[in-house]
Amino acid sequence: MEFFQRILFYSRESPILFTQLYFWGFLAFSLFVYSFFYKKMTLRNTYLFIISLFFYYKTSGVFVILLIFTILISYYLAILLYRSKDKKKRIVYITLGIVFNLSLLAYYKYTYFLVNIINSLFDTHLTIVDVLGVMSNFLFDTGFDVSKIILPAGISFFIFHAISYMVDVYRDKLEPVKSIADYGFYVSFFPQLVAGPIIRASEFIPQTYRPYNLSKFEFGHAIMLILNGMIKKMIFADYLSINFVDRVFTDPSLYSGFENLMALFGYSLQVYCDFSGYTDIAMGVALLFGFKIPTNFNSPYKALNVGDFWKRWHISLSSWLKDYLYIPLGGNRGGKLRTEMNLMLTMLLGGLWHGADLKFVIWGGLNGLGIVIYKYWRKISPYENNKWMVTRVWKIFLTFSFITFTRIFFRASNMDIVGAIFRQLGKGIDLSLALDVMFSYRKIFLVMIAGYILHWLPARIKEYYRGVFIRTPVVLKIIVCVLVVVIIYQAHTSILQPFIYFQF
Repeated sequence: MEFFQRILFYSRESPILFTQLYFWGFLAFSLFVYSFFYKKMTLRNTYLFIISLFFYYKTSGVFVILLIFTILISYYLAILLYRSKDKKKRIVYITLGIVFNLSLLAYYKYTYFLVNIINSLFDTHLTIVDVLGVMSNFLFDTGFDVSKIILPAGISFFIFHAISYMVDVYRDKLEPVKSIADYGFYVSFFPQLVAGPIIRASEFIPQTYRPYNLSKFEFGHAIMLILNGMIKKMIFADYLSINFVDRVFTDPSLYSGFENLMALFGYSLQVYCDFSGYTDIAMGVALLFGFKIPTNFNSPYKALNVGDFWKRWHISLSSWLKDYLYIPLGGNRGGKLRTEMNLMLTMLLGGLWHGADLKFVIWGGLNGLGIVIYKYWRKISPYENNKWMVTRVWKIFLTFSFITFTRIFFRASNMDIVGAIFRQLGKGIDLSLALDVMFSYRKIFLVMIAGYILHWLPARIKEYYRGVFIRTPVVLKIIVCVLVVVIIYQAHTSILQPFIYFQF
């Protein structure tokens, strides 16, 4: 009985993760059942909707009700929007849809932030109440602490999916789906549900009405993506997190300026391997079910400037903010000052999307400033069109260093930690201790060096070894998979680390 409870019911202590053996059992069972009716589109989409809801339940428990509620409201609003020929009514419906979804997002992500501001400004004593927790305790006799608002995993992603769908219908880029199961499947498709990437409705929904097709090449590519993602997450990201980065960021004052600096560079590798690792696994799993998820990363640390970086990093969010925020604000229309204001506002809101905290706003603002300053610098730089390798390497180094510096605000748990890091860095880098530090953390530095070398490898080399794997016979693929899995689970840390972007 206890065994079935662990399989079927949500556990707050051990929510489902891609790196758990339970997930791979869930995936294998899901694919096995899927094989019986994958050719029947209605059954296929309904089945994938149901297992996606189950996956989210295993991830977030009672918050699956919130997901279903969001799906229902945005689905029926989109129908009203599509059927209405009156322009004013259409504006009312799209406004209601956007306000509803953003209100949910604001409640769960920004209530504390807003209440603290109000209490500080007006000397009030407003308190927090978790409305969904109250409902759950009343209806299901659960024991949630209603004085705290718990952030549902992936809420930003499924809210953005709902908004994308309604806006695409409003702009006549898309007709409403044929059933609520089809729409629910789009919003909740489990590989990308809790950490993205953000998939445009106009890109994904047409796939739900296409026959299943998975070539041998695509199958090999899917397996390659999954293995690549597992290696990134469990060999690089988790190892650096547990053994070095988390320790320094817990109390930077206990570590030298050099160790703080190396922790920053370690975190840049960790957050990339963690997030892109999740995306790789999501893309691979989705492909096994016959669906293509857009690429979310394109070697971001090869970027030549901050603007280029944001075209390579979290591409789905960057393009979403551009099309659904920056351009509606006016984009690059209205002169230079207006363009820069639109850009800065977009980046500030992008920072706030990551968390309701001043440090995220600063992080977004710094990235916005980096883009704006470069726009002016490139007009006077004598090296802008220089093709020398040294110039290219220097641009990459400067961009990477700037992005790494801004992540002080992204990673630190609070502004006190930010201040502590700056104080340690301000004391200077004692190079006489650097060799001792590097020797003491030699395994950490070897992992960091290996990770960055792999990242900076030329694209043609990466494509070559991917192609070699994809073309190998199935038996050899199985052998490679077994070997990689054994190595991963021998090398990974004893405590499974949640993906960083689950909190967003």
